[in-house]
Amino acid sequence: MKITQITDKKVSLRRTIDTGTEEQRKIVQSIISTVREEGDSALFSYTEKFDRVALDTLKVTEQEFTAAYETLDEELVEIIREAASNIRSFHEKQKRESWFSYNDEGTMLGQKITALDAVGVYVPGGTAAYPSSVLMNVIPAQVAGVKRIVIVSPPNQQGTLPAGVLVAAKELGISEIYKVGGAQAIAALAYGTETIAAVDKIMGPGNIFVALAKREVFGNVDIDMIAGPSEIVVLSDETAKANEIAADLLSQAEHDKNSSSILVTTSMKQAEEVKAEVERQVDTLPRKEIAKASIEAYGHIYVAEDLETAIAIVNELAPEHLEVLTENPLASLNEIRHAGAIFLGRYSSEPVGDYFAGPNHVLPTNGTARFSSPLNVDDFTKKSSIIQYSEQAFHNNYAKVAKLARLEGLEAHARAMEERLK
Repeated sequence: MKITQITDKKVSLRRTIDTGTEEQRKIVQSIISTVREEGDSALFSYTEKFDRVALDTLKVTEQEFTAAYETLDEELVEIIREAASNIRSFHEKQKRESWFSYNDEGTMLGQKITALDAVGVYVPGGTAAYPSSVLMNVIPAQVAGVKRIVIVSPPNQQGTLPAGVLVAAKELGISEIYKVGGAQAIAALAYGTETIAAVDKIMGPGNIFVALAKREVFGNVDIDMIAGPSEIVVLSDETAKANEIAADLLSQAEHDKNSSSILVTTSMKQAEEVKAEVERQVDTLPRKEIAKASIEAYGHIYVAEDLETAIAIVNELAPEHLEVLTENPLASLNEIRHAGAIFLGRYSSEPVGDYFAGPNHVLPTNGTARFSSPLNVDDFTKKSSIIQYSEQAFHNNYAKVAKLARLEGLEAHARAMEERLK
């Protein structure tokens, strides 16, 4: 990891968002077009081509759910249940209610909160298992009141989905799960096929083809975000332990060769110790080749002259995950403006948030924490404004409305007000 000393609070460290190549975009556009035209047959064909398995049916059967429970260790099933309970409890506190207000003129104004009708959740699959993606995307949708929640995920070469994914879905009461992935799954959710009815919003992470497909269908449906590679920033002073910092940095580096792991510290001694620890620990990881590539390309240590400068660096990075490992982590919280999730103190290691604590692990990446929030219950609702003018309010204000309309050159607007006086 490269070590850089920074004394100037005005830093520019933003990464460029990967928008894919022109060839990749054309491939995705072709897949979407084919799915729209051919429906299920395109899904079967693309699954055989990309996932190397010929399926008889797209929908997961009850027999597959039963087999998943038989496969998964009972202790893991209990852990999934406890994690789900924690996540649900946190998101219940986010729920908003409709509201209405009245004034002396008899006018009623308000806001009506309505859950979306149908949501599709993309869960990455193949050789990996991501039950946490099921929990984090489905639970806030359920809390919001979404009635239909669909999961799509690419099958392995045996034509099945990971047991952990199926158990997590079943524990949440989700039975509409389809064995299809990639851009073709996004197209099916957006436009519908004979088997998969279209949804209103698509959630969940995926590879570059999934990300590009979500970008293509946005507007016809809503999407959560275009997620980039995972990121972690650790903000520390001399009180933090180098071996623990290194372990936390590597917890993100093992995700993907494009993941970003950064330490911002006020101690050069600690910077050197962490660098040595990362080099030692990475060789012991099962995914060491991925972690090494990530650290080499996107691992960095910034040494600031004081905590104020260090926090300025953090705010410029606007990381997905931020760990604050300083003597008094809470004291810095008000100064930290931009981070998807903030983990305070030695015992709040980032994986706690990934799996178990309760807050959502779907977070803004690529510096978008400057203007974006973690996935939450509001993402599964929409708001309607309510306006009920009384006769008195109308007579008191119609001329003002008409005058504003004519200022904008919209005569019919003005007459729509005045017609009611006849």
